[in-house]
Amino acid sequence: MISHFRRIILTGLFTIAPVALTFYFLKVIFVFLDNLSSPIFKRMEIYIPGLGILLTLLLVYFLGLFVTNILGKKILNWLETLFKNIPLVNTIYTTIKQITQAFSGTTGKNFQSVVYIQYPRENLWTLAFVTGDSENENSVEFYHLFVPTTPNPTSGVFIMLPKSDAIETNLNVEEALKSVISGGMLAPKTHKLK
Repeated sequence: MISHFRRIILTGLFTIAPVALTFYFLKVIFVFLDNLSSPIFKRMEIYIPGLGILLTLLLVYFLGLFVTNILGKKILNWLETLFKNIPLVNTIYTTIKQITQAFSGTTGKNFQSVVYIQYPRENLWTLAFVTGDSENENSVEFYHLFVPTTPNPTSGVFIMLPKSDAIETNLNVEEALKSVISGGMLAPKTHKLK
């Protein structure tokens, strides 16, 4: 009787957890965006829930429009030059920018494909993202790989591996990221590994 009760309680918890966490994260985002512009509305003595989100989205939209024109690009380049000349800020800004560009695909330096490699030792397989390639003096071709950690794919290790030691996957980058973030729970049921 107690085991039945415990099993039903756990089933209920596991059922409600994704829904509750989704609502929680949406609430956090909603409150953050709403509070971002709330000082403006407090001065005008206006409070309408959600108006801050609308204003924030409009601000981000106009910022996007601004940085896509010539003047905006020049100002952005000036700010980047300023950030790159400040020692600690340089490291933080450059790293965050490279990571966001790699995951968003906004530059040509995004992940090119996904491969399986044996890492951290033989007979243990993991997903790796191809970021480039090179060749040594003996004409052996190498992949430049980013091996992400789970569940935070923004951290990981860089590996150079002979192309012959990697196996191509049938996954696109988005599917592979879902697999990594979920800790393998959303991994495909079939693969090319031997």
